[in-house]
Amino acid sequence: MSVLRRLLLGLIGLALVGSIGWSSVHRPEQVTILMPAPFADATAEQVERFNADHRGRIHLNVTRGPRDTESISDLAISSLLLGAPPFDALLVDVTWLPKYVAAEWLQPLDPWFDNDDIASLVPGARLGNSVEGELYRWPFGADVGLLYWRKDLMPEPPQTPQELIQLARRLTDAGDVNEGFVWQGRQYEGLSCDFVEFLSAFGGSWLDPATGAPQLDSAAARATARWMQELIRSGASPLAVSNYAEPETLQAFKAGDAALMRNWPYAWAELQSDSSAVRGNVGVTTMVAEPGGNPAATLGSWGFSLLRSSAHQQATAEAIRQLTSLEAQRERFLAQGYTPTATSLFQDPELLKTSPVLPQLEEALSIAVPRPITPLYAQMSDLLQRQLSGVLTGDREPDEAMERLQGATITLLRSAGGKA
Repeated sequence: MSVLRRLLLGLIGLALVGSIGWSSVHRPEQVTILMPAPFADATAEQVERFNADHRGRIHLNVTRGPRDTESISDLAISSLLLGAPPFDALLVDVTWLPKYVAAEWLQPLDPWFDNDDIASLVPGARLGNSVEGELYRWPFGADVGLLYWRKDLMPEPPQTPQELIQLARRLTDAGDVNEGFVWQGRQYEGLSCDFVEFLSAFGGSWLDPATGAPQLDSAAARATARWMQELIRSGASPLAVSNYAEPETLQAFKAGDAALMRNWPYAWAELQSDSSAVRGNVGVTTMVAEPGGNPAATLGSWGFSLLRSSAHQQATAEAIRQLTSLEAQRERFLAQGYTPTATSLFQDPELLKTSPVLPQLEEALSIAVPRPITPLYAQMSDLLQRQLSGVLTGDREPDEAMERLQGATITLLRSAGGKA
């Protein structure tokens, strides 16, 4: 081989090595976040913008998971149990956090979000993000239970649970509506969310705030179960409500068939659409309360959590910050109606023009209450749903159901070494 030929081959080899080295150094970090389908769709343009802003450095991929909360939870847990999840972060429901932290799946977010960031959030959005003083979740949007009422049928919303029943019955008896009060009575998580609000209205709590012991056979809990059954037996709510989830509830109210509805903030935009029979005639408030009870709104919301196993933690944190920025929150509210988390956006003139109920949302978030914060919440909620479903369908009397529920919950907590 000639000297020139060897020299040329050597130069080509150096060029190839340099090319491979440049590619490995400059290939963008691949960050993957698992989100339920609606949230993946809502952030699609924002993800594209993030990738354009970080071209050559970070590339964000979103895995579009199932729409159903239980299904996305099963997918996330299955991947985590295998020990090598293909995700760097998850969009998690507020009730999942204690379980995920106890399993040591999550990395604290404190290095990337400080006290000033937390102080910028509305009060309700500050809840459900920390476990034992460490920040493990950053809220994607604020979510809270609301009571919607028909301004064309009543001058003001009912003020107490019994007044709600009386008003709903009067309107149905008069033929003004087919269904008085519609809510989520199906045997699923929505029923647990409604129960939290109703229970607070009667002055009770699921777990004792001081001891963590279950309070499901208390006078307040029994009164709550009786009232839920009375809603159906009296005709204030239709029997069909025992199989209603959010979509069925919204459909009935949006069609003008119901006078009152318990639902989440997303419903407002639907009720103002051209296809809504109640457009312009809807008021928003929080759930009624007995004298001595506490007006309350169940805390919902999803938020981003960083996986401890991620090899791209800094890059993932950057993605989370941009997807939850003021600009991103503003865009999602105007385009899809997702409630913002930043206090400043509740006074934004353009947002107020689009949704004049923002002050009511902010008020509801100020009294938001989380569901029990425990790794055992999913099992506790399942026990509750089973007993309440029996009450609503008439298969079980309220006092008996709550006594059984108290015993089953104590057994569950003791079996896991918890407080009972």
